[in-house]
Amino acid sequence: MKTKITELFGIKYPIIQGGMIWCSGWELASAVSNSAGLGLIGAGSMYPEILRQHIQKCKNATNKPFGVNLPLIYPQINEHIKIILEEGVKIVFTSAGNPKKYTSYLKEKGLKVVHVVANVKFAQKCVEAGVDAIVAEGYEAGGHNGFEENTTMTLIPQVCSAVDIPVIAAGGIATGAGLVAALALGAEGVQIGSRFAASVESSAHENFKNAILSTKDGETMVAFKKLIPVRLIKNDFYRRVKEIEDKGADVEELNELLGKGRAKLGMFEGKLSEGELEIGQISGLINEIKSAKEIIDEIVLESGIVFEKLRKIK
Repeated sequence: MKTKITELFGIKYPIIQGGMIWCSGWELASAVSNSAGLGLIGAGSMYPEILRQHIQKCKNATNKPFGVNLPLIYPQINEHIKIILEEGVKIVFTSAGNPKKYTSYLKEKGLKVVHVVANVKFAQKCVEAGVDAIVAEGYEAGGHNGFEENTTMTLIPQVCSAVDIPVIAAGGIATGAGLVAALALGAEGVQIGSRFAASVESSAHENFKNAILSTKDGETMVAFKKLIPVRLIKNDFYRRVKEIEDKGADVEELNELLGKGRAKLGMFEGKLSEGELEIGQISGLINEIKSAKEIIDEIVLESGIVFEKLRKIK
């Protein structure tokens, strides 16, 4: 399955594992890369030296390409970048910030740089910044989200029409049919988060993985729109957020309720009532915890079946 994305990263399948906080450690990243996709270490929930350890363990666990997802709002980002360069990482996915800030520097050091966007305007800014590819992420996605509420189905063709570099589709994709749909819309690959969050190798707590399996359609919602929109499972914590948002809570009140470590509490420590449980709408289709290899093999097999079915349509 050759696309511009497989050629860019030197991988067999155009499947990228999202660099999710508290879920995407070296075990998941290396397992995805060893299965012919592109694994990403999620630096957003790691102190600098923890990131170094994960990179080193990932290098020991795979000889395939892998990368690091780097949120640009991370307070110790300069230390993260220093470690990424020292450890010889060749691929970086940046998010939550202006792509112009670090892209040229990283590319001068020989890295391939991809930036995550939620609208056409920022996709065009990415081209101006010189990124190698773009992840266009729809509103269905879990975790941090776009303010515009653009869905994947509408976002991908608009971004593909506006830019001349490879586009990776994200948000609401977890199956082979989703991969085929993304390619049909003009994308050159997909980034998958939620399904890998519930994988064997995910560093998420088993309680959170099981919560993903039990989440049905309509049981996730975007909250904190006055801060940074984030899609959450509707647990007790979400209901408290919604209650004060409905009463017109300001940024200060929302920050106070969010506090520190809320995502770690829910996703990594398994405190399902009080924690922030970030997951996408596609969780309604996830009903079994499988290995990264099983997930990728299943997606590839299903995509082949869907391609063949489409060929028979007259």
